[in-house]
Amino acid sequence: MKTMTISVFAVLILFGCGNKTQESKKEETVEKTEEVTKEVITPQLRHVVLFKFKETSSEEDIEGVKQAFNELPSKIAEIKGYEWGLNNSPENLNKGLTHCYFLTFTSEADRDAYLIHPDHKAFGEIAVPHIADVVVVDYWAN
Repeated sequence: MKTMTISVFAVLILFGCGNKTQESKKEETVEKTEEVTKEVITPQLRHVVLFKFKETSSEEDIEGVKQAFNELPSKIAEIKGYEWGLNNSPENLNKGLTHCYFLTFTSEADRDAYLIHPDHKAFGEIAVPHIADVVVVDYWAN
């Protein structure tokens, strides 16, 4: 009986040590994963463009501007991410701005190259005659 009690006690000690070792390994894995994640994450510069179209612009005119903007990511390599959408906020605070374009760049140099790119300038020639107002905001994502 004494031998059995000692054996059970020894097994419990071994399992207890094993759990602590596993917990330590888990903590090390989490720490390494966090380090790798920090290294992999690249800063992202966001470029947000909001358009209000002129009342005199037809649906075809607006569609032409939209299509021209949508073509830019395939023409300008510095654009790393792109999406667009129409305002649908129920707050009615958009001040007539209806179309939102959201571009991502990895550096200010890439954004600056986009701004002077011939395809961006050609897009401006298509868009400007139909734009009543535009708001542009650039920021580094946190």
